[in-house]
Amino acid sequence: QVQLVESGGGLVQAGGSLRLACAASGRFFSNYAMGWFRQAPGKEREFVAAVTWSDGRTSYADSVAGRFTISRDNAKVTVYLQMNSLKPEDTAVYYCATDIRGRGTRWFNEYEYWGQGTQVTVSS
Repeated sequence: QVQLVESGGGLVQAGGSLRLACAASGRFFSNYAMGWFRQAPGKEREFVAAVTWSDGRTSYADSVAGRFTISRDNAKVTVYLQMNSLKPEDTAVYYCATDIRGRGTRWFNEYEYWGQGTQVTVSS
């Protein structure tokens, strides 16, 4: 069992930055992968970014590539999402999730553990 707790959400103006954090606890292993997803009202949950814990390989959705950066801190067992140049369309609840098979895919149904989510609101 893995527990995930997100933090760092809030209200920011367009063009601003936020940094989300997701702390993992419990039975977390170095061959896992971590992902960030988001869900806006009335929309499906969508992939944002992922990182494999063992070698730090990253992937991004086209909509955030070049603006968002995912990173990990092995010692703290925490994954971060640095979000720059934020746009109103980035407004959503952001969730972190764990893929125990370590693939770091874009498909939310391949992640087993989820945090409670943190709200990000970008005003125009």
